[in-house]
Amino acid sequence: MAVSFLSTVPSFLPLPPATLNAPKYPILSVKIHCNKIEADAAKENRFHRRDILKCVGATIGVEMVRSSGTFVEVAEAADLIQRRQRSEFLSSIKDTLFKAIKENRELIPSLLTLALNDAVTYDKASKSGGPNGSIRFSSEISRPENKGLAAALNLIEEAKKEIDSNSKGGPISYADLIQLAAQSATKQTFLAAAIRKCGGNEEKGNLLYTAYGSNGQWGLFERNFGRTDTQEPDPEGRVPQWDKASVQESKDKFSALGFGPRQLAVMSAFLGPDQIATETLLAADPEVFPWVQKYQRSRETVSETDYEVDLITTFTKLSTLGQQINYEAYTYPVQKIDLSKLKL
Repeated sequence: MAVSFLSTVPSFLPLPPATLNAPKYPILSVKIHCNKIEADAAKENRFHRRDILKCVGATIGVEMVRSSGTFVEVAEAADLIQRRQRSEFLSSIKDTLFKAIKENRELIPSLLTLALNDAVTYDKASKSGGPNGSIRFSSEISRPENKGLAAALNLIEEAKKEIDSNSKGGPISYADLIQLAAQSATKQTFLAAAIRKCGGNEEKGNLLYTAYGSNGQWGLFERNFGRTDTQEPDPEGRVPQWDKASVQESKDKFSALGFGPRQLAVMSAFLGPDQIATETLLAADPEVFPWVQKYQRSRETVSETDYEVDLITTFTKLSTLGQQINYEAYTYPVQKIDLSKLKL
């Protein structure tokens, strides 16, 4: 019975060649490993039909995966190309922003608030607003809560012209650029703190930041790259005037976005031009005070780990509120080479 059943198995399941004078049922104990099935020939003198079927099924599965290898390889290659394109574009953006902000360091506080105010227009109930570039519209940048941010927006506009002129995958969105500018500004404040800890020595400060800083914590932030610009301003009344708002009003706004006193404290640099003055105000609240104290102490350490990591984590969440990220944004078709036209 076993021989007649095996004869029906497709040819891709090789059968051992017949051996002359071999006993019908071997006496030695052997194990057949197929889909974790074991059969002891001393106890079982025949294969079960279900065992053979499982072996055949496993073999067919392997053949199907192997035959689809070309498709998988092509898909993986295309994905790698797109990742490389986005990575190269992001690197060029970061270079442009770093240079522009380094030459205009006085705009760092405004760039941080610009990114925050563009993001906190998000409304959970209507799922509208968020970091969508709406703050670029004159009717929104001129609102009281955005007073003093026009110069930061002008820097964004100038950087965008340079970035777009070199882009192969289309113009960068304001939504992306505003958040990336705030990232660059934040990193420069971290670097400046490291240089101060080294007595103003830039070379030593750079080494300190490279060795102990948080530069490697930005991975998720940079992956969320592909926001879409809105085509109209966000509704009024969603952003507090941070310099006039009470601590409770600021807490309420952060709470509406899904954040608490901890996140409010760590984002103090985004709430106005004078971080120390902002923290002094926040520290008057008993819920916020412990976090203000924690981050002030962290900034006194060599690495500033608690402060920098928590800030990056909170900023990353804020920078994607309500956004559908297009992970294929800024990619472009690769020019094909006609090998027949190559002269060898």
